[in-house]
Amino acid sequence: MHPHVARLGAAGLAAAFLAPPVLAQPSETGAGISAQEQKNELLQLKNELAQQRALVNQLVEELRAQRAQLQRMQPATALAAQDSPLTDPTPLNGAPFALPTASADGVTLSQQRGTGGNMTGQAPVAQPPVLPPALTGVPAPAPPQPRPDQPAMPAPGQPAAVQQQPQQAQNKRNDTTNKPPEVAPIFDQPGVLTPRGTYVLEPALQFGYSSSNRVALVGYTVIPALLIGLVDVREIKRNTFTTSITGRTGINNRMEVELKVPYVYRSDATVSRELFTGTAVERVFDTTGKAMGDIEIAGRYQLNKGGPDKGYYIGGLRYKSRTGRDPFEVVTDCERRCVGENVTGTGLPLSLPTGSGFHSLQGSLTWLYPSDPAVFFGNLSYLHNFKRDDVTRLVRNGDREPLGSLEPGSVIGFNFGMGLALNDKASLSLGYDHSTIARMKQNGVTVPGSVRTQLGTLLLGFSYRLSPQRSLNIAVGAGVTRDTPDVTLTMRVPMTF
Repeated sequence: MHPHVARLGAAGLAAAFLAPPVLAQPSETGAGISAQEQKNELLQLKNELAQQRALVNQLVEELRAQRAQLQRMQPATALAAQDSPLTDPTPLNGAPFALPTASADGVTLSQQRGTGGNMTGQAPVAQPPVLPPALTGVPAPAPPQPRPDQPAMPAPGQPAAVQQQPQQAQNKRNDTTNKPPEVAPIFDQPGVLTPRGTYVLEPALQFGYSSSNRVALVGYTVIPALLIGLVDVREIKRNTFTTSITGRTGINNRMEVELKVPYVYRSDATVSRELFTGTAVERVFDTTGKAMGDIEIAGRYQLNKGGPDKGYYIGGLRYKSRTGRDPFEVVTDCERRCVGENVTGTGLPLSLPTGSGFHSLQGSLTWLYPSDPAVFFGNLSYLHNFKRDDVTRLVRNGDREPLGSLEPGSVIGFNFGMGLALNDKASLSLGYDHSTIARMKQNGVTVPGSVRTQLGTLLLGFSYRLSPQRSLNIAVGAGVTRDTPDVTLTMRVPMTF
């Protein structure tokens, strides 16, 4: 651009158009000026005006070229027209001070004033800006049509990234609408399903401790204050360590499968004392066992979409094998028989089993209900143990004691709790888990002494996200019934691939 044009600017151009021509004023001493001198001054003034006219024409041509370039770059805006009072500049022809009085569409300059540079004389319509093709490398797309549920687009002139934020936020909400909220896990069943194409490897370590006291009266009483026979006081302390590796993957966004392989180490200490025998010596019976546990296979499916202020329902099916050491395969401290007459021995196993000894199938229904800032969750399950026929128990000297058919009682369980996010990395969960175990049957008859067992546990869980692919989950359980382990401590480290 010409240096004079650069100095002129928009203000200079307006002054050049609107300022009246500077004519020679009669001087106070003009009485002595001749007519020839006045002609010379007028001629000099005409020459200067011609130069200014040439500069203005050059500026108009450059403005026209710039406007055409802006129209190619930004067809949805009229930035050049808003910045300049000349909507359709035309070179100055004819008289030196001829001004454009109408644009190409017939709108006069007086009608253009106060319209913000809009050439139609109507209120300007906000259109989203389009990035120049030179920056994007592709032709500029047509502006998207807003949907009824989409927020209004910002005014022209804002960055394209700012205008894309509402749409990106909407897409993010749509992606997370069908996904249950994450909570600190405190139960065996996870609440959040694994997405399709994602693999989760979860090593875990669980410790459990339980103790129980039993008083057995062997004899009879003449009166409530007189006992004829023996009093057997027995205390059992049990420690259980279970390490496991669990793998999960998503079949689709609403279904996942899981495989769990555990390894169990157990140690029991039984302390017994017979009262009224003339001795106060306690007898201690220690036994241990370690081997692979029962391998489990599970599948879970999300039944509904869920969403804000809506519940999520997840159905699950779990199969447990009996790959662990069978309780009927370990040697029992008995001579030939553990029941009946002339039985010798404690009747306790010399080594501990690591499996249940029965195939089982469990169906469950899990629900989650987000209610900001907490998430409520619960589970209802039913576990069926399959009957075994021709069961025998191994005793000392390699003998087998026939037991016939055994059918363990079914287990009905439920749990519920609440999860609370402390920040973007940490969360806390509180819950209660309860299971009811039915009585066991032998050869179709309920085993004498078998009773319905109630197991109740209070649970506290904490989760911390170490990285986007790894987190640490810790759960502590406290038994509230006599048959429940006194304390359980579980640590999991799920890793996503």
